[in-house]
Amino acid sequence: MLLMLVPMSLSLPPGVISYGYRNCSPPLKRLLAHCNTTNLHHYHHLRRRNGTFPSQLNTLFSFIFFPRNLTCLLTGNSLFLRMERFGSGSSNNKNKALVEQLQNYKIISSKRVSEVMETIDRALFVPDGTPAYVDSPMAIGYNATISAPHMHATCLQLLEENLKSGMHVLDVGSGTGYLTACFALMVGPQGRAVGVEHIQELADSAIKNIKKSAAAPLLKEGSLSIHVGDGRQGWPEFAPYDAIHVGAAAPEIPQPLLDQLKPGGRMVIPVGKMLQDLKVIDKNEDGSISVRSETPVRYVPLTSRGAQLRGC
Repeated sequence: MLLMLVPMSLSLPPGVISYGYRNCSPPLKRLLAHCNTTNLHHYHHLRRRNGTFPSQLNTLFSFIFFPRNLTCLLTGNSLFLRMERFGSGSSNNKNKALVEQLQNYKIISSKRVSEVMETIDRALFVPDGTPAYVDSPMAIGYNATISAPHMHATCLQLLEENLKSGMHVLDVGSGTGYLTACFALMVGPQGRAVGVEHIQELADSAIKNIKKSAAAPLLKEGSLSIHVGDGRQGWPEFAPYDAIHVGAAAPEIPQPLLDQLKPGGRMVIPVGKMLQDLKVIDKNEDGSISVRSETPVRYVPLTSRGAQLRGC
C-alpha cells in the first residue's frame, strides 16, 4: 500500500479519506470517499507545480490511501500530521525522537505518557525488517496489525488517569504486546496488566517481545500477563478493571467488557464497521455509563479467531 499524508482543504476532492480529530481547530466533519489514481496524480501535480501546498491548507491534514485492496486499510489510521521517519542513530535515540515528535504535534501532553513510550522501545514489538519509528500501522501477521504510534499515544493519554499505580488494566487484542507493556509500567508491580489475544502465535510472540523490554520484570513476577482467549468476553479473573483498551473495532460495545469495567473506570474502544469511531466509555460510580466519540478511526474488526484468520 502506498500511504501519503498531505494537507487538505474543507472542500475535498474525491479520493480523500479525511478523519477529523477532536483536538484539531477548527473541528472537521468526517468525509469518506474511495481513493483513486486520479486524485493521487492531482496531488503529485500540485506539489510539482508549486513546490509546496497552498498556505491556507497548512493547518489541516488527512491521509490518502491508495490500496491494492481494501484489506490494506490497516488499524489505527487517523487524521494526523506526517511524522518524520527516523533512520539513523541508535534505537534508543530514534525511539526518543519519535516520542518528541508526538509531543511536538501535541499528541502527547503528559510527562508520564512520554516517559513510558520512551522506556518501551517500539522496535522490540514490530516485525523484523519493518520501520519501527514511522508513524504508521504495520501488519504483524494473522490479519492483525500494530497501531500507529499516534494511536498508541492517544489511547495512553485517554486512559492515563485510570493507569495509576496499583490499578488493573485489560488490553483486548493485545497483539505484539506493546501497549500491554506500556500499561504494565504505568500501573506498576502493585497493579495488574492483562493482555488477551485469541491467536496463540501472537500471544507467544508478545511474551517474547515483552521479555526483551523494560517490562520484563513485571512479566516475570506476574503483575503483567498475556492470555489466549476471546477478548470480547474480557478476562474475569482479574476484574473489575480501572481501564480497558480494545485494539480492534467492535460492531457494538461488548457487554462483558462493560460488566468488567470498575465504577469510576474508563474503556477506550473503536466501534463501527466501515465507519468507526474511537469511543471513550466512562462507568460512573452509580454504575451508569457515559459514552462519547473521540475521533474517527480505522481498525481491523474485533471478531472470532476463525473469522480473523479467514480475513473476514
